[in-house]
Amino acid sequence: MSSQLVSILVLLAVFLIATVLPVHMGALAFVAAFVFGYFLFGSEEYADMVFGFFPGSLFVILVGVTYLFAIAKNNGTVDWLVHAAVKASGGKLVAIPWAMFAVTGALTAIGGVVPAVVAIIAPVGMSFARRYGINPLLMGLFIINGATAGGFSPLSIFGSITNNVVAQNDLPGSPLFLWVASIVANVLLSVLVFFLFGGKKLLGNPQRVDLGEGGTDADARPVAVGSPSTGGAVAPGTGGAGGSSAAGSPRHGQPGHVHGQAEERAEDKAVQTTAVATADRPGPVTSLDRDRTLTLIGLGILVLGALLPIGLDIGLLAITVGVILSIVAPRGAKGAVGQIAWPTVLLICGIVTYVGLMQEIDTPGWLGDNVAQLGAPTIAALLICYIGAVVSAFASTTGILGALIPLAVPFLLGSESIGAIGLITALALSSSIVDSSPFSTSGALVVANAQENERDSVFRSLTIWGFSMVAVVPLVTWLVLVVPGWL
Repeated sequence: MSSQLVSILVLLAVFLIATVLPVHMGALAFVAAFVFGYFLFGSEEYADMVFGFFPGSLFVILVGVTYLFAIAKNNGTVDWLVHAAVKASGGKLVAIPWAMFAVTGALTAIGGVVPAVVAIIAPVGMSFARRYGINPLLMGLFIINGATAGGFSPLSIFGSITNNVVAQNDLPGSPLFLWVASIVANVLLSVLVFFLFGGKKLLGNPQRVDLGEGGTDADARPVAVGSPSTGGAVAPGTGGAGGSSAAGSPRHGQPGHVHGQAEERAEDKAVQTTAVATADRPGPVTSLDRDRTLTLIGLGILVLGALLPIGLDIGLLAITVGVILSIVAPRGAKGAVGQIAWPTVLLICGIVTYVGLMQEIDTPGWLGDNVAQLGAPTIAALLICYIGAVVSAFASTTGILGALIPLAVPFLLGSESIGAIGLITALALSSSIVDSSPFSTSGALVVANAQENERDSVFRSLTIWGFSMVAVVPLVTWLVLVVPGWL
């Protein structure tokens, strides 16, 4: 058995073990790199070889953008953005799902980790659904789709992984096209969701949302994620999803209010999440005080640095902005380092390190040669998209993006009929849109934050929807982006 084939089997084992057992995928990938590297390079050289594959630039990007996002959560900038989105909708009931879509997209676009952003917004959005009779499936899917839409910006985790792999392998790429394609796909998908799951009833409903003192629904209550099949565990002190909040517990928008998070799900599935700030916030979230204004300016600088061709490293720029905010607005920086998406950092760095070892022994080239022998590169491209969708529905989207794209590189370089931009975009969409599955962290968060008597129904509906996406999205993206060969 060739070393290339063994390396692929080990990678599959890493995904399988991390999916069925409470083992972090990134840590497991480092172990695989250590053991495999030892037998490949010997006891004297393996450590230098393995450390040479560590993605230092990507590490800085992941730490920098999630550090800055943590500061934005701490000082209330995130809550202010939620309030601003709802206020911009005019409080119209029909616009609330779209407001949730917009704010989750904005938060992931500036560097928020997708499950962490869903964990912040899901309690708010699902409480709107509960209070105003909106289908919880409609609201939940809008939140997930919005997070995915922003997830491929040049500042985001998904976008950083994809664009780094493309750049390192000298493939033709277009970060802007990838992001726009993600936005367009998720907007169109949300339009379909709107009309399938009760949106028509909202069109003629004149009722308006009571924004309350904090700018959002005052009844919003976070729910922690447990097993989706049992409805999820309720966060301590919150009561059930449909019950009242604990006596004395701060409501959304008030100092000391804490959103639910995906800790249990992250431990079980070895996926990414971030901690949520617990520090009291000075002042209501409806106001734009000095700290929040400075944070928005900092985020604007980061966006400009990413979009303008001025050659600034995004990770170093994000850390610089975060440090400056820590100096001039220290209250928001308290505990921010602890809220960096360390599970995500470990996950991506572990997977990319192991994939670097695979590239060293030319596993991608070996795989590309075997695929080329099939004589049907277009069909092979469809197969790659389906692999990404199926695995991502159960495992980590970030892990899949970090593993499959490098393995597809020789296949892309060796086939004149397959455009690199088209296939990479199709693979990215196929691997991310299926996050609506209740077996993923985002889907599980929606289930857990649904009303208690609706959780089983939401779980079943998300299962059907999620696996419909697994079946349909790879085929559609393949037909639109790969088959015509225009990218």
